[in-house]
Amino acid sequence: MWRRTTVWFLLLTITFLSPACGATTSQESLSSVPRTIENKGSDTIVNLALAWAEAYQEIRPEVRLSVTGGGSGTGIAALINGTVDIANASRRIKSEEQTEAEANGVTPTEFIIARDAIAIIVNPENPVDNLTLELISDIYSGKINNWSEVGGEDRPIVRLSRETNSGTHVYFLENVIRLGDAQSETLFSVDTLLLPSSEGITAEIRQNPNAIGYDGLGYVTAETKVVAVGTSLEGPFIYPSPETVNSNLYPIARDLYMYTAGQPSGEIKEYLEWILSPQAQEIVNKLGFVPISP
Repeated sequence: MWRRTTVWFLLLTITFLSPACGATTSQESLSSVPRTIENKGSDTIVNLALAWAEAYQEIRPEVRLSVTGGGSGTGIAALINGTVDIANASRRIKSEEQTEAEANGVTPTEFIIARDAIAIIVNPENPVDNLTLELISDIYSGKINNWSEVGGEDRPIVRLSRETNSGTHVYFLENVIRLGDAQSETLFSVDTLLLPSSEGITAEIRQNPNAIGYDGLGYVTAETKVVAVGTSLEGPFIYPSPETVNSNLYPIARDLYMYTAGQPSGEIKEYLEWILSPQAQEIVNKLGFVPISP
């Protein structure tokens, strides 16, 4: 009788202890799962963000980073909706986006993480070497429609642009087509071909001798020809490079941004601090962008 009682007591003890032990083990395993930092937005920044993520995970393998593109507008919308930790943008957040974010309980915090030049590119067969900002504006707004009007051959101009959710598209509209005039209502010509990626613009220009496009400096390849840009017909005409951007000589340059919901903390804060470090900024330089510090 005593033995049977002892056996039943031991079985009951094991039964009650087992779920508790399982719960403890489960909690421990959940706490050991590395958190993923979601990073989304600008296609201009996406290759740089991927390179940063790869380098950072060699230093901090316990931190996971998920990087996707989709455009600056897409990244900022995801930040407003609370579905990303960091939004990449090749333009500053718009006032209406700021208002929408605040209405949703989100306070976007801005970080300048690199600089970029927007290169004007054409087919290597195109004899045009130089263009002023005003001529580029006239081409893209539809006032100029033939290459012969700017010193080229008698060929129709095919205009290429990024899609409207692209920060590069917005920057180009405001600072090149509208020449920085906030009151201007000038738009892209209606026959401008909108392409979903920088690579798409490069591919089209490579096969079309009549095409003109624009790309971030980090996306320029040897398969296209870069046009020097000036602010007047008298020149000087400047090619985009880290040196001409840092010296404020090249006229189509901009900051690149990351946005967080409020002041970042923990792993997100540490990651952003690393992005601003000399080690991470050297990656900026290697990919053809412009570091924010010497």
